[in-house]
Amino acid sequence: MVLQSSKSVPSSKQNKSRRLTDGKSRDNGLKSRRQPKQNPQKKSDPPKPPAKKKKKKPKDAEQESSAQIQEPVRRLIKPENQLELSGKELDEDVSRILTGDDPNRPKNVCKFSFKEKCFKPDPPGQGDNMAVHFSLEGSSMHIDSDECKKYREREAKLLEQEETDAKVTTDSQTVTTSSGTSTASLSPPTMEHTKNQFNFSERASQTFNNPLKSRGVHTEPPPITQYQDEVSQWKIHDSYKSEFILIQSIDKQDGGARNISFEDKLASIVLAKEEASESKTDTIHSKNMENALKAMERLVNQNAEDEIFQDFKYFEDRADQFRNGEGTLLPLWRFSTYRANRKQVTSLCWNPRYNDMFAVGYGSYDFMRQGTGMVCCFSLKNTSYPEYVISTESGVMCLDFHPQHPSLLAVGCYDGTVLAYDISNGTSKPIYSSSLRSGKHSDPVWQVYWHDSGCLSKEFNFYSISSDGKVANWTMNKNELKMEPIMHLKLINPTKDDSDEPTLSGLAGGCSFDFNKKLDNLFLVGTEEGCIHKCSKAYSGQYIKTYDGHHMGVHTVRWNPFHEAIFISCSADWTVKIWDHKSSQCILHFDLGNAVGDVCWSPYSSTVFAAVTTDGKVHVFDLSQNKREPLCAQKVVKRARLTNAAFNVKDFILIVGDDRGGVHSLKLSPNLRKSTSVEEPKEEEEDGKVEDNDVIQNAKMVKLLASIDKKYAR
Repeated sequence: MVLQSSKSVPSSKQNKSRRLTDGKSRDNGLKSRRQPKQNPQKKSDPPKPPAKKKKKKPKDAEQESSAQIQEPVRRLIKPENQLELSGKELDEDVSRILTGDDPNRPKNVCKFSFKEKCFKPDPPGQGDNMAVHFSLEGSSMHIDSDECKKYREREAKLLEQEETDAKVTTDSQTVTTSSGTSTASLSPPTMEHTKNQFNFSERASQTFNNPLKSRGVHTEPPPITQYQDEVSQWKIHDSYKSEFILIQSIDKQDGGARNISFEDKLASIVLAKEEASESKTDTIHSKNMENALKAMERLVNQNAEDEIFQDFKYFEDRADQFRNGEGTLLPLWRFSTYRANRKQVTSLCWNPRYNDMFAVGYGSYDFMRQGTGMVCCFSLKNTSYPEYVISTESGVMCLDFHPQHPSLLAVGCYDGTVLAYDISNGTSKPIYSSSLRSGKHSDPVWQVYWHDSGCLSKEFNFYSISSDGKVANWTMNKNELKMEPIMHLKLINPTKDDSDEPTLSGLAGGCSFDFNKKLDNLFLVGTEEGCIHKCSKAYSGQYIKTYDGHHMGVHTVRWNPFHEAIFISCSADWTVKIWDHKSSQCILHFDLGNAVGDVCWSPYSSTVFAAVTTDGKVHVFDLSQNKREPLCAQKVVKRARLTNAAFNVKDFILIVGDDRGGVHSLKLSPNLRKSTSVEEPKEEEEDGKVEDNDVIQNAKMVKLLASIDKKYAR
């Protein structure tokens, strides 16, 4: 509301009437007392009520004349945007709260969070809005503190001292001498001047000290040469003797002339020492003799088995043209050693760099007959005896070569120990070994696998799986082998929640695992219960997916080397199944009639794989040729069970191991390897050609998946 006031100015008529009324009041004073006086007003003004009759003095006339001036008119103007409030709203009390927040301090401050990798608002803290207007440091002490007690004790001592001093002075003044004169030895009282605790400043005078200066002079150091040698009696004797012989030979040639330089003498002495050292070395046990004997042994072996080497290199079975796509396996060599006659072949692995070399692990699957283990490295160039032999305290259950460093070999044993060997140093002692202090499996280790974790550290690491339900990562530090569990295999109860069957608790026993070739964090785990779990290193606490396709332990699970979504598994329930990791049901199902020991994909085709069974047969499938039956089902051994299989990367050779310590090498016929246009990959091929081959194999698998009928998927 706006309040406006307007002050009325009296006009000339009003002034004239005012003078008249004033004159009449003077002349007729009595008349004015009896009759009420009427003031002149405008027509627009409202009439005033008549005044009461009162007796007034002459002075009241002047007061009435001054009261005739009109008061300012007040008019209330309402703004257009004023709110219309009810009476209840007008009577309502609105409370206002006063806070201690600083209005000048910004409230929208943001700071970068390194933990969450983003900017986050920073709210003001408790002390950010505090402003200090006055601060004074006092000298107050708590009454119960030790400092206050000491201060009171000191004050009490000062009071006692003052009382004693005052008493002594009074006694000395009253003492009088015999002559009648009184003498007093007045001594001023001793007062301890304490420090003022408020404005005390300690002052002292110091003399000026000149600053110290140092000056150094640097000169070029004299040249230094290091010389190191060992001195013994026989070295001194040899040097003197060689010098004496040299002098005698020079005297005979030059007729006694001895003008020879010191450098020539020194060179002749060194030459004589080298000749003497060569004559003293044992030639039979030298390194050169060892290499020569090894080459001679390989030549003798190749001459003795010349026919087998010719078949390995050049033989092609022409009968495949009349077999309607079926093929055969040509037996070549049987690798064995007398030290492994009573042991079983538990693992096979080809060397990634030297294509003619492979490692064999010897142990025992009979848990009641466990003994020592052994690792042998055989070569196709010498089939009679292994190149390296390593003995272990426990049976070897698995092994694997490092993909970039072919001399590093990881070994897993039956007692849960994990070992790492360097076969290039020629010793049988491991460079790393697991222990209870650094970590160890409590059950047999069924598989080890070198895998690059992608970290920036230069330390080598590999993974292992055991029956104790753990998938562990082993890191090779400077002094020890450290264990880091990345997955605990939990049991999954397939029964329904409403059933009364008891649920299982604990960890599932792991049998096999494999990492995806293109997705580094993704890996598969096969368990003793028949389940296959898809896991990731990023989610170590739970399974990504579970495939229930086997009724017994899963011996092997492997990803396809050309297609990242396809993997194969084999089990003791006589079946081999091919899966798509996006589907919970298998794509293809094969029943081989016996327990399957191992299965492996071929490195040259995406649709070829081989499986070995306990009846001694090798089954080779090519899904691009036949999706139902194997192209070859050949019996390799008569009275033994096949346990493992592995394809060679360069040559079309398949090696299989049995439970009697033998490893059999088999050559694939043309019908089993015609799925690729290039039969033998060349080392001089460009990277583009290799990538084209991978694309072709991937497209072949995609075409196979599109052609599979749903009635064959179980």
